[in-house]
Formats: sequence, C-alpha cells, structure tokens
Amino acid sequence: MDEMSTSEEGDVVRFKRLAAERAVDAIQPGMVVGLGTGSTAAFVVRRLAALRAEGKLTDVVGVPTSVETEALARSLGVPLTTLEEHPVVDLTIDGADEVDPALRLIKGGGGALLREKIVAEASRRELIVVDVGKLSPRLGTRWPVPVEVLPFGWRSQALFLEGLGARITRREGRDGSPYRTDQGNFILDCAFGPLKHPEELAVRLDARAGIMAHGLFIGLTSELLIAGPTGVESRRSS
Repeated sequence: MDEMSTSEEGDVVRFKRLAAERAVDAIQPGMVVGLGTGSTAAFVVRRLAALRAEGKLTDVVGVPTSVETEALARSLGVPLTTLEEHPVVDLTIDGADEVDPALRLIKGGGGALLREKIVAEASRRELIVVDVGKLSPRLGTRWPVPVEVLPFGWRSQALFLEGLGARITRREGRDGSPYRTDQGNFILDCAFGPLKHPEELAVRLDARAGIMAHGLFIGLTSELLIAGPTGVESRRSS
C-alpha cells in the first residue's frame, strides 16, 4: 500500500469520524448494538458515550467484538452485554479494510475477525463505515485476506492456503512473536491478489478444519457509509 502524507492521514481520520458519527444516528433507544473493532469503531463508541452524557440513548447496550473495544466502552461508561444475554443484535456498526461494489468486505486487519463475524451473523443489520480509500474494484486488490487458524497444525493450514494460490505471512506482534487473537489463535495474512470469485474462496476456507475464521465478509452488509471530501454517502445492499 502507498504511504500517505501527514495531511492525507489527517483527512482520513476526519472522514472516519464523520462517517462514524453519521452511523450513530441509526441507533434507536432500547437497541442492542454490536460495537466493532478498530479506529472507526472507536469513534462510534466515543460518540455513543457522548450522547449518553447528554442524557440520550441511555438504555442502549453494546456487544463488543474484541477485548480492546470492551475496554474502551467500559472506560467511557457505555453499558455492555453479551450474546448469551442478547443472542440477537439489533444493529452492528463496524469498519472494513476493503469494500467492493457488491458490498463484500475484507475485514480483520485489527485481528478481531472471528468475533466480528459472530456478531455480524447475529445482527439484524450490519452498518459498515469506511473512508473512500477503502473502496476497491475487486477484493484482494489492496489487502490480503486474514485467516485465523488454530496454533495446532498451523503450518498445514499455511500449505493448504498456498495451494489455493496465496502468499502467506504469519502475523507477528511488536516483539516479533506470533500475533495472538483474543481467542489465542494465529492469523495468516493471505495475499491472493484480486479475487475473481470471493464466494468460492470463502466456501473453501469455511470447510477446512483448523481454520477458525476468515476475513471475507460476504452477504452481511446491510448498509455502507462512505466518507470523503464531499461528505458522507450511503449505499445499501440490493
């Protein structure tokens, strides 16, 4: 990916904040809301906390998709619940790493893809918030597909993924050790290049023992909010 200037990075942050605050407008009193993971989702949590401080949406509860999001929400006083207590989520607001014209996504750059997908599949609506830089003509053009695997036998999963045409990088933490998800699993970032048939790849990955989740989110997006220089644009699934 190309490096951005400081000015461009500032624009991206501003775009994310605009779209995230617009997304919070979709939250209604009494809702159970899935809270995504990453910088865009953090803007959502902060906006929700600000509205609560104003006496609004005080009966809304959140389902966090990661330990990181849970910690942020608790620090800001946003009440939380679980899928055990509320197995159906009214609305989930989350970000994405790459979005194609059919509203198919690559997610998992932040490492929370398994919990994000579980919450997305439990949701009546999935509202995805991105800046214009996340739009892509074809998934895999800009981002690899994250694949979460059990540490047990992970090299066999890497060979399987290479057999499907991927160039594999096992994600590492800042100290150089293997990155661990909230579930203690590894992530293999799989560069397939632009995907002609992401649905077919998703089926192959779903069928493989040892693969716990993958970052292809297909048929889950209800609405996409895109923020850019001209404002916030909404696109809905057909």
